[in-house]
Amino acid sequence: MPPEKREVRPSSRGGRARTPAFLKSQRGVKNWREASAWLEWRGIEDIECITPDQAGVARGKMMPSKKFTSNTSLALPSAVFMTTISGGYPEDGNGFHYPEDDGDLKLLPDLSTLTVVPWEEDPTAAVICDLVHQDGRSVEFTPRNVLKRVLAAYDELGLRPVVAPEIEFYLVRKNPDPDYPLTPPVGRSGRPIGGGAGYSIAGVNEFDELIDDIYHFSERQGLEIDTLIHEEGAGQLEINLRHGNPIELADQVFMFKRTIREAALKHEIYATFMAKPIQGQPGSAMHIHQSVIDKKTGRNIFSAEDGSETDAFFHFIGGMQKHVPNALVMLAPYVNSYRRLTQAASAPVNNKWGYDNRTTAFRVPRSDPAARRVENRIPSSDANPYLALAASLACGLIGMNNKIKAEPPVLTTANEDEIDLPRSLLEAVDLFEADKELGAIVGKSFAATYAAIKRAEFETFMEVISPWEREYLLLNV
Repeated sequence: MPPEKREVRPSSRGGRARTPAFLKSQRGVKNWREASAWLEWRGIEDIECITPDQAGVARGKMMPSKKFTSNTSLALPSAVFMTTISGGYPEDGNGFHYPEDDGDLKLLPDLSTLTVVPWEEDPTAAVICDLVHQDGRSVEFTPRNVLKRVLAAYDELGLRPVVAPEIEFYLVRKNPDPDYPLTPPVGRSGRPIGGGAGYSIAGVNEFDELIDDIYHFSERQGLEIDTLIHEEGAGQLEINLRHGNPIELADQVFMFKRTIREAALKHEIYATFMAKPIQGQPGSAMHIHQSVIDKKTGRNIFSAEDGSETDAFFHFIGGMQKHVPNALVMLAPYVNSYRRLTQAASAPVNNKWGYDNRTTAFRVPRSDPAARRVENRIPSSDANPYLALAASLACGLIGMNNKIKAEPPVLTTANEDEIDLPRSLLEAVDLFEADKELGAIVGKSFAATYAAIKRAEFETFMEVISPWEREYLLLNV
């Protein structure tokens, strides 16, 4: 019988004892004693000690489980968190300085994230780690710590944010040659998937076996999917997660991306979280629903006792209207991200808000007062979930601290005329660096490091000659 299915174990008296609840937990333990028992009970051989880099890519080390539980010191070079998406490094300047010694940062496993890795053939587990300096100080520029820093600013005010992400992604045919455009996959019908299948059950059913694997892999890791739908794009799906603690939800998105990619590869297709993978198809978003709880009363501070909207609700929106354009590089981090943000499309290029208005950047869904929330519709699915949540919550917090007044809600289409957001990666970086209030909340060291990485990525992109240039410039200029 597989280890995870054991229900009872012999007691020291020869009887039968109940299995402790923590052993059956799919996700997380409280301490190292429980971790050792959890791993042994499942017969785990290897541990992936992982942490998200600036792009949200899993970095870390793998080791035998016995070494993991023997007080082994884990470390990663600091350069891991200063690397561009293409593997390069930024130049010094504008507050960023590459460490001359490239010293090690210590990995601290967060045992509440311990879970199995269901797609591995050998019994394997994974745990998400935080980073600290050798003297124990938190590393300011690592993504999980950036989000923790923002949450600490809320905690000082007796507040606790609650979030619920929605992640869109595309399934595409395997494409090992980057010079060729991506194309939709073939579903169970044997025909290539077409667009215009928003909320289509038949569209979801085209990938029944793959979706079953996503659910199975997720259940084995203790990841909860609220709903799954087919979006408008050809082979575009969306997963909605249940609301909760921002760190836990960012961890889930981080793990979901790995899970979905692995499930897709099992079926010989790719899953991509690029913001705009296919020309002429809708982009992929990571919408973020946000509310704030008073820790003493447990009440949603966006709603008064009589159910009406509070000043904090309007100030939160006001802060987002003013500062999200400056934080856009954390919500739309790549050149490709800006291909999604276009006029007359479902992705907003404005900083307006409205009640149940999907053409605005900040939508207030219909709900009862206890569930009143603000949906940020700007982030793309290529964003690092830790940084996207940190940026969005930081902007709302600045609004509440400074009592920034929200503009009147928009009652009509808001995405056809004005463009309130940066239109390019470099413009977004400039605005990010200029916003000192935002930089103070997310951390000056992180802000300088992240801006330097994004400038370096843009320069790498500029080295590539596109098909558009060859088509229209080759013989015409």
